[in-house]
Amino acid sequence: MTEAATALGIPQSTMSRRIHGLEDHLGVPLIVPDGRAISLTGAARALADSIRGPMREIGIAIADLAEAADPDHGTIRFGFPLTMGAGQIPDLLAAFSSRHPGIRLDLKQAHGAELVRDLQKGALDLAIIIPTPFQMPHEVIASQEIVAAVPANHRLAGRRSVTVAQLANEEFIANPATYNLRSLTDQWCADAGFGPQVKTEVTEFSTIREFVSRGMGVALIPRNVRHMEGIAEVVLRGGDYVREVSVCSAVRHPSRVVGRLRDFIHERAQQWEAMP
Repeated sequence: MTEAATALGIPQSTMSRRIHGLEDHLGVPLIVPDGRAISLTGAARALADSIRGPMREIGIAIADLAEAADPDHGTIRFGFPLTMGAGQIPDLLAAFSSRHPGIRLDLKQAHGAELVRDLQKGALDLAIIIPTPFQMPHEVIASQEIVAAVPANHRLAGRRSVTVAQLANEEFIANPATYNLRSLTDQWCADAGFGPQVKTEVTEFSTIREFVSRGMGVALIPRNVRHMEGIAEVVLRGGDYVREVSVCSAVRHPSRVVGRLRDFIHERAQQWEAMP
């Protein structure tokens, strides 16, 4: 209560009276004692969830009005997955900053589920997310091909293509179990009749590639757009080994400044054959 009153710039007593007045108006309790503090009731949480979207839309409308006079300046809170910290996303953001030097980018790299939550609560304006979160305003902008990454001296390194079944006896390097690609890896291996022997779990694809190049195992990961010594990437055949890449926004009609980055991503996505 104290923190909420401070955030609003009003005395705590005024905050308390407003809440009780709202409870009387709605006819339901909104707060309950919780030890020496208070907690929101289920009704209060439902109310907060229901008005969060409209409040974001109002905020966007106000920001858009302010930006109309100077659409080349502003701030965009942009998120992208942990697995995209190298390659085309940094290239894209660097190019955007060069074209629009007056627009500030506040960046966040996180797990896809966290990016979705941040969009939903208004902590991010725009994000690139895999897999597509269908509950959010989104547009699929690219497909990400998944390949078998093996050490350069591996028995399969010279093949034009392999099946997942041919990796049955290999030790795998993979993302943690909560990651989408790990779920896909487990499913693709199960479809091929085996469970992957995951020797090492790593969040970053760049680190996975480093470990593969050192002979620590094999991996099913997105094709790398840049050549790396000590590793061979072999096409997977016999299935649909791709993931959709989507750009997602917090609201259906973002502000002019946010729209500039969204449009820039669409422009660049047409040139992408794969995501790193």
